[in-house]
Amino acid sequence: MPSENLLSSVQQHLGPDTIQQISEAIGADPSATNSAISMALPALIGGLSHNASQPQGAAALDQALDAHDGSILGNLGGILGGGGGGGIGGAILGHIFGSKRPDVETGVSRASGLNAGQVAQLLMMLAPIVMGALGRMKRQGGVDASNLPHVLQQSSGGFDLNNILNAGESVLGNLFGNR
Repeated sequence: MPSENLLSSVQQHLGPDTIQQISEAIGADPSATNSAISMALPALIGGLSHNASQPQGAAALDQALDAHDGSILGNLGGILGGGGGGGIGGAILGHIFGSKRPDVETGVSRASGLNAGQVAQLLMMLAPIVMGALGRMKRQGGVDASNLPHVLQQSSGGFDLNNILNAGESVLGNLFGNR
């Protein structure tokens, strides 16, 4: 069982220079971007955890990780400077959130102060990074369909995607304000 936490792994790659680059790409203040990232990452991991909680979801995610070897983590400038990974990021978000994607974007927007368009761009940048980190964990730490649910639940810090989708517009502010 891998001991590395996915959220910590992703955060290691999001230093001040990277956050500055993301901020410039989405047209936002670095402080607001950092705040939005601190909300968006648990939402992404929570969405993955929700999907992997069913055996068929875990198997599908395990199979998808075959295309994410973690190499993106060594070239974040490429994805951040090259349009934010909109194509692959958008596709990943579609798999993670499905029809709930606008609700997640709105929740992060309301809680962070970024507009919905900026949050959409941010999520499209972060999704391939999260998948890359998880793919690297699969290759290096033995993550597979059988333990993906546990790894994701542990990494999400107990964040439940249903909280964001069911509790209304102030859920993110309440959730993260109480930490």
